[in-house]
Amino acid sequence: MNDHRSIPETEFKLPEPSSSDLRGRQSVRATFKLSERAIEALTIVSVHLGIKQKSLFDHLMEDADLLQMIAREVEADAFRQLNRIQKTFVLSRRTLSCLERAAREFGAPRDALVELSIHRLLPVIVREREKHVKRKEILEDLARYLSEGERLLEKSETWVGREDPVHLHLLSAISELRDAFRNIDRYVERGKIIEDF
Repeated sequence: MNDHRSIPETEFKLPEPSSSDLRGRQSVRATFKLSERAIEALTIVSVHLGIKQKSLFDHLMEDADLLQMIAREVEADAFRQLNRIQKTFVLSRRTLSCLERAAREFGAPRDALVELSIHRLLPVIVREREKHVKRKEILEDLARYLSEGERLLEKSETWVGREDPVHLHLLSAISELRDAFRNIDRYVERGKIIEDF
């Protein structure tokens, strides 16, 4: 009997994921001892750019060559002197495997590899903080522009009336501007996390 709910056969062969690939995407929890600055950097980039911490870990630590470079730079004694906090993160099984393999192969502390990998985010934070200052200036200018627009809207209602096509077009434009202002204001507010880093 032909089941119409079955998946149709295709004329070409699609690559099949392996079970190990699928398991590699599985989320696991791992605890690291990191400096407060590294934890804060990870949080800031995650919140400010809207990227899940798990995705950041995947991006920062799945490159074996980069981990090898970082491992060569690790000064274990200097790292141990850092004031560190224990924190648990969610990351993919594959990322954790890469990290543990690099720590074993290159004789570097796993926590140090994570710490130095996270330090790669610092230039991103510096650039975003500079943009944040500019965004705040744009928001201030936009607030003045919106205020002018609202005054013009009041004037058009008085001069040509509420139902006049010119007034209606202006009303639509000012409404869009208010929405843009609210959205930008929310984004700038979210960016305040970056100000004191």
